[in-house]
Amino acid sequence: MDFARPIEAIIPGVQGRVLAVLAETTAELNVRTIARLSDVSVAQASRVLPQLVSLGLVERREAPPSSLFRLVHEHVAANPLVTLARAWDVTIKAMGRSARDLPVEPLSVIVFGSFARGEADQESDVDTVLVRPAGVDESDEQWSASVEQWRQAVTRVSGNRVEVLEVASADVAAKLNSRQQVWRDIRRDGVLVHGLGLDELEVPVDA
Repeated sequence: MDFARPIEAIIPGVQGRVLAVLAETTAELNVRTIARLSDVSVAQASRVLPQLVSLGLVERREAPPSSLFRLVHEHVAANPLVTLARAWDVTIKAMGRSARDLPVEPLSVIVFGSFARGEADQESDVDTVLVRPAGVDESDEQWSASVEQWRQAVTRVSGNRVEVLEVASADVAAKLNSRQQVWRDIRRDGVLVHGLGLDELEVPVDA
């Protein structure tokens, strides 16, 4: 999935760009504002908007000297568009639900990198940290199955390849305070999906 431009990824071209702008607001916008926010010309926006009005997906109100447009949120196609515009949030919530349902629940799940920054496109990996609970060895078959089950579930939801960095609960505090670049990135960009947050993980488990 292209999480930076989710609607345009599914509906390419000017129409997708215009719909992306309208799906993210309940305000009425004039053509020039829509064109500017969509990064298209006024002429391009002016050609697309009447088509969307004719479908009933967008409504037009005359407010001389301008015409104002807004998405009709009651329209059958509006909810899928709004959901698509929120693809990142929807995916984050799905990742958390999947983690809670695992046979061996991770102590924490954190995403980082381009996905965490909302910049991931269809070529980007979903980089994640899964913290293994105390008393669970990395060779534990049920844990390994849980990690793979979660990875596959997130791949199906996002469409992106999922990279998992596993770490034991006893080691995570030292990792977070190390000079390794990957852990610096996690500290900088990490977004909590499930379980303990970074501030809690920085406290050693035997503290």
